Amino acid sequence: MNSSLFTLNSKDWIKGLVVAVLTAVITVVYSTIQTGTLVLDWKSISIAGISAALAYITKNLLTNSSDQFLTKEVTKG
Repeated sequence: MNSSLFTLNSKDWIKGLVVAVLTAVITVVYSTIQTGTLVLDWKSISIAGISAALAYITKNLLTNSSDQFLTKEVTKG
């Protein structure tokens, strides 16, 4: 189940970690293609990964279980 507005569950954190790792890998591949050599700039790689993870976590924190941005949960009853 998706987390409600202003809450996070373990799935959110795991998916945030996956987004961070994938972003870091894509950053390395992109910089390698651009320069033609494998250069590991750990500062830019970590900044890209952390930024992507924070963006994903913030998005999940601000959406409800129906994936609606800044909308309260709709109670059925």
